[in-house]
Amino acid sequence: MNSAVRVHYMDHLRALAMLAGVVFHAALAYSPMLHGLWPTADAGGSAAIDVVAWALHLFRMPLFFVVAGFFTALLVERRGLAGLFRTRVLRVLLPLIVLLPPVLLSLHALTVAAVTHLRHPSPLLVLLADYARTHDGLPLMPTLAHLWFLAYLMLFTLLVWAISTLEPSPRLVAALRAWRPSWPVAAIAPIVLVPALAATSAPWPAPESPLPQLWAIAFFGAYFALGYALRLNPALLDRLRRPAQLLVVAALALYAALPWVLGTPRMIPPEPAMRWLDAALQAFAGFWLTLGCLIAGRAWLDTANPAMRWLADAAYWVYLVHLPLLFALQYPLLDVALPWGVKFVLSTGLTLALSLASYQWLVRHTWIGRWLNGTRPGKVAGRTRSAALPGN
Repeated sequence: MNSAVRVHYMDHLRALAMLAGVVFHAALAYSPMLHGLWPTADAGGSAAIDVVAWALHLFRMPLFFVVAGFFTALLVERRGLAGLFRTRVLRVLLPLIVLLPPVLLSLHALTVAAVTHLRHPSPLLVLLADYARTHDGLPLMPTLAHLWFLAYLMLFTLLVWAISTLEPSPRLVAALRAWRPSWPVAAIAPIVLVPALAATSAPWPAPESPLPQLWAIAFFGAYFALGYALRLNPALLDRLRRPAQLLVVAALALYAALPWVLGTPRMIPPEPAMRWLDAALQAFAGFWLTLGCLIAGRAWLDTANPAMRWLADAAYWVYLVHLPLLFALQYPLLDVALPWGVKFVLSTGLTLALSLASYQWLVRHTWIGRWLNGTRPGKVAGRTRSAALPGN
């Protein structure tokens, strides 16, 4: 495939995964499973939220890392390792360094205001209020928040550079280009993900710690490697297309056996056997759903679509700003007497509206847009830009 041609289905999958991320974070406020752990947890909620939200969780971030790996390989083709590294520093590392402080400060300020003024705080806010009274305030926690993706993308970029300098690297690339796996490989491949998920909780958490977590490197690194391989060997998806529908049905069946779907949460920490069972269910269901998204995306989304292209261009900005906007909306809603479903729709819709409007009017045609997305949208027709989220 000509590297100058825009890869429509990957762009469109990126846009849809971004939308799913906003929906997922908004849904956590109404999740019974996270009611005692999420700062914007509302008094209302439904077990149905847990079923839907954590299904999105299984494949949303894995899909981001597949797209990231795909566009990493494309950048190596077009610009070499030096060009890849320059692009990643400019559009991944620098945004992380520059934007993490205001994101953390805004989330902290919103939480302090909620602790101080809300009449109906969430259980976590009640605990934070008790802590603030006895410790003269709330500390600013060291975390990557939702920007942890950028840190791991930068880490995987460094690993690509390191592996590419090794002597066997050309042989490895040639082997990937020539690889013609049979469909049972897709059925058993998720087994390599099980140890990583068994090393953490279920459902797997966001690795927000400033220090890299081994389970996350292994888990998301596998998906990143899959995306890299898909760029080197586009025939891989063709060979896996036939069993895709069956694997998606099997994934949904496995997902139905997870404890939050059955309404029988595990003990914390669960027994080893249950922890490995949950890890296997998550690994196989998540991988097969991600594979289904990739195959469906290439079948149905691999054509030019102005609306989806605009949304793909906006994806990075929405990813960066959506969580503070969401918290700014959901904290006041804790004191509003509305059904939880109305609050969910309001907070999700307004977060998307504000973040997309700010992209169009404040970012798209400014130096910020050029910094985050590379070439100004619409300037170079038909080319695949070097956007940072989650791949180029």
